[in-house]
Amino acid sequence: MAIAVPKLKFAPPQILAIGYAAMVLIGTLLLMLPVSNTTGRPLPLIDAFFTATSAVCVTGLVVVDTGSFFSGFGQSIILVLIQIGGLGFMTLATLLALVLQRRLSLRDRLLLQEAMNQGSMEGIVRLIRRVLYYSLAIEAAGALLFASRMAFDMPLGRALYFGLFHSISFFNNAGFDLFGQFLGMAAYVDDPVMNLTAVGLIILGGLGFVVLSDLADFRRKKQLSLHSKVVLSTTGILIAIGFAVFLMFEWGNPGTIGRLGLGGKFWGSLLQAVAPRTAGINSVDLTTLHQATQFLLLILMFIGASPGSTGGGVKTTTFAVTIGAMVAMMRGRDDVVFFRKRLARERIIKALTIILLSLAYVIGVAMMLSATEDRDFMIILFETMSAFGTVGMTLGLTPDLSTFGKVVIALSMFAGRVGLLTLVYALKPKKTPEKYRYPEGKIIIG
Repeated sequence: MAIAVPKLKFAPPQILAIGYAAMVLIGTLLLMLPVSNTTGRPLPLIDAFFTATSAVCVTGLVVVDTGSFFSGFGQSIILVLIQIGGLGFMTLATLLALVLQRRLSLRDRLLLQEAMNQGSMEGIVRLIRRVLYYSLAIEAAGALLFASRMAFDMPLGRALYFGLFHSISFFNNAGFDLFGQFLGMAAYVDDPVMNLTAVGLIILGGLGFVVLSDLADFRRKKQLSLHSKVVLSTTGILIAIGFAVFLMFEWGNPGTIGRLGLGGKFWGSLLQAVAPRTAGINSVDLTTLHQATQFLLLILMFIGASPGSTGGGVKTTTFAVTIGAMVAMMRGRDDVVFFRKRLARERIIKALTIILLSLAYVIGVAMMLSATEDRDFMIILFETMSAFGTVGMTLGLTPDLSTFGKVVIALSMFAGRVGLLTLVYALKPKKTPEKYRYPEGKIIIG
């Protein structure tokens, strides 16, 4: 007698969480292979799990040096995981289905809508195609620019490999590099080509594919969507403020940009204003930053990139809507308005929920780690925010983490990449319609 096996049905948030977890598992097993590193011995499970999570979640925090510890095979695995994690495994799965001429079902389109953080399914397949075109074109251009500059410092073949690796890593806001642990782009701190290429890749990857698609259509449509306007204006303001504050705080600091000329100060400040959202690459020693500057980086890491991008954080639009709600309340207005468009109340509530959830998570994890890791709280908070924002910047704590600390930071990277709300939706029971509403009450606020 045949036994009927019930067909499992998962909601889109559950599928996304399971998909990313599966990629982490596969990456962990591959990185544990002796062929993946230069020692010829299996990498410990916790270190392989941490590295795979960091790559899939495009973070860049490492417990071993990527350039010297991993072999060419291991670095290739990391690069593939970065690409899948940055573009999203559902994006690549959809592209494969389109290549095989497989028709996408309504369920597939709903899942893509959730994965790309879109408000509707309209044009979702066209957007997925553009994701691939834009990514390959931008990464190829970045690789050529990097390689052309690095060819002056190393053999051409190595320069091409370095150029490709760092272009993919920077565009996907991953933060992995082959320059050496904690060195980052220190050797190129005042190099215009390297810095401009890095900044360009990070910004383009962090704007989001919806914005890139909107910009590509601007000549034809002669207008941008409200989403693109908010993303571009918020991104520009954050970069300008980050650049000015970093330059002011670190101008005379000999451990960072104080010893550099005017050009070095400019490029060093620009990269460190862009990288915390959420690429994680550094051209100065972060451990020598003034605490005020470190706190600035904390704020930028928390805000992160934009929705539908390769970056993490609470996202620029979430931050903008929260600030907009605060300004509207201070002015005594009922509506939050951007560019003469009123936002729906549910969007404002969602933004506030994400901000509060994220703050609670980061504070909770930092307090937990402060009880297990013997380091200053500022260093622990910085590492926690870097992990949750999928940034990858570090003050040197990651290699010294305990096993418990590595697990907690790895889970923070996962939560930051998948999204706290997505995880909440994935774990909560099926929503049931409300049959009644309670009477309205009033409490005193403020």
